[in-house]
Amino acid sequence: MKRLFVAALVTSCFMTCVRAQSNAPGPLVTPSGELQFVRSDRDFVGMLDKQSFDRFSAGTLTHFDDIGNTNQTVARMLVQTDSGLTLYDFRHRPPLVQRTGTRIAVKRVFWQDDEVVMQSSQGWFRFKGGVLTKLQSSKTTYH
Repeated sequence: MKRLFVAALVTSCFMTCVRAQSNAPGPLVTPSGELQFVRSDRDFVGMLDKQSFDRFSAGTLTHFDDIGNTNQTVARMLVQTDSGLTLYDFRHRPPLVQRTGTRIAVKRVFWQDDEVVMQSSQGWFRFKGGVLTKLQSSKTTYH
């Protein structure tokens, strides 16, 4: 019984730190302005305050959002594209756009101060400073 309680407690702690997957095209409020994804042929165009800032190919729109605690705006976003993952950091103006160049089907995302840790069917990965790294084993606790 004690093991079951500990397992449930650990799971609930991790689940509160994970941002859910979304396919919402917007509008979404960010620190850089209002974000909207618009379909254009086979591509999606990222529009910030009605100005294009990025374009990517994807069959469907799939993203994970880092929601700010104080004002409930989208501070960062991880987007799955046909050519790999793209990280948008809306804390900068214009937003910082970083591409991994590696296609990964992401299941869960954990947001840290300066990195993104994600789980996929291929294992755990970290995206930090524009570099995608496959994680082996770590004693780091992700929140």
